[in-house]
Amino acid sequence: MTTPEGNGPVSPSREVPLTPDRAENWHRVHPVSPFVRGWLALAAIAYFFGRDWFEAMFRGEPLWFLTEGRGIWAVVVLLVVMLLLVGAFVLSWWFTRYQVTEEHVRVNSGILFRQHRQARLDRVQAIDVIQPLLGRIFGLAELKFEVADAGESAVRLAYLPLASAQQLRATILARASGAELDPEHPDEAPEAPEHPIVQLTPQRVVGATVLSGATVALVVVVVVIGVAAAVGYVADWGGLPVLLSALVPGMIAVAAGYWSVFSTAYNFRAAVSPDGIRLRYGLLETRAQTVPPGRVQAVAVSQPLLWRTKDWYRIKINVAGYGVSAENSGARTTLLPVGTRDEVMQMLALVLPDPGTEDPFGVFTAGLVGQNNDGGFVTSPERVRWLSFLTWRRNGFAVTKTALLARSGRFVRSLAVVPHERTQSMALHQGPVARKLRVADLQLQTTVGPVSPVVYQMDIEVARRLFNEQSARAAAARRHSVPERWLERRQESVPEQAGSEKGKAEDEQH
Repeated sequence: MTTPEGNGPVSPSREVPLTPDRAENWHRVHPVSPFVRGWLALAAIAYFFGRDWFEAMFRGEPLWFLTEGRGIWAVVVLLVVMLLLVGAFVLSWWFTRYQVTEEHVRVNSGILFRQHRQARLDRVQAIDVIQPLLGRIFGLAELKFEVADAGESAVRLAYLPLASAQQLRATILARASGAELDPEHPDEAPEAPEHPIVQLTPQRVVGATVLSGATVALVVVVVVIGVAAAVGYVADWGGLPVLLSALVPGMIAVAAGYWSVFSTAYNFRAAVSPDGIRLRYGLLETRAQTVPPGRVQAVAVSQPLLWRTKDWYRIKINVAGYGVSAENSGARTTLLPVGTRDEVMQMLALVLPDPGTEDPFGVFTAGLVGQNNDGGFVTSPERVRWLSFLTWRRNGFAVTKTALLARSGRFVRSLAVVPHERTQSMALHQGPVARKLRVADLQLQTTVGPVSPVVYQMDIEVARRLFNEQSARAAAARRHSVPERWLERRQESVPEQAGSEKGKAEDEQH
């Protein structure tokens, strides 16, 4: 149901309707926020009206709006436009409010079309503190967090003072985790301590950018254009300007690829804290991202061809609630943009604390660089070598007590890791050629994201057995998965352990 005030769905268990004596619990964003959000609109208006005026001044021509007595009207029109924009910004700020309760975060916004959004704290998947370039100038930040089963951001507060955004993030994470708060100051949860894990140097970021796939694309574009230009010159074709013009979009795409790698990895730092994995990165726009424990649904470790010279790897993750938007498919789903093998093992230990094997380094190393049956992997049968002569020794899988590992790729090595309890569904795929060779692919579905785990070209009997066994493992693991409020589990375990120790002491006395 919905309250008469329109504050969103209400839980019948603990939620209390908004009353006048609780009105102070609603807060507004910073007054400058609408101008930080709307600067693009101001820039577009300035460009639209100022382009012709600037060109006229550059050519020495008289300005149209200052001739024949139009100056006063131009000033009036400009003032009216500015007043309308300022009025819209002020109204947007006035009608945007947020509230944090013990169970929910609510945001009310909109002028003509009112929008009421709320999210349950125990369903929080990740929290970001974002500072765009203009926001950094004003000392403001955007607080954005995802909830389970949300195709887009459930709550987005733009903008708050940086200290307020960090404090609110700490409060939300503390309440979401079930941590005990000071009853006299419930909105002042302390920032959880953190332990640094990885910090990338500028030299490695530059090296990873130069050795990325954009360089391969650049070489291909230049070679194709060069060969075509040489052939055209010898044949007196006269199409050199056309070839050079075709080079421009290719160079733009290459530059975009370089920027994507560089901006994602620049100033990257990873740390671990009781409230989750903290990632910080960014050049012009800085982002502080927090992923709570157990929210990572799948992991993929990849190694591009040129990175083998440095033994570097990249880690991507699927997180429930992120969806498949352009923003979520890039930096936000990157757990480690470029790292050594030891750093990869450290990050994997954060998202998979219990690897379920006595030799985790050997098993995961075999998944990264091994082939055939290294590390206990089961690979494709030899009869498919003529179909996948480059990858059939690499394609394979390994199963531990806690996760399924799928290995593939020759030029771009890839290892996908799916915890058993995160396996939502599975599917066997077999085309006509695979049916003839008696092999099949097993695809595992988790939440939507950049990681798509697939076990390629397994013997049909092996694939069917893996399908059945993995279904049973996933069902058993979900029954023993941790609760949503992860710190409650720790706090409840303390008295249980104390009681058990007390019982042991009494037994010893008797």
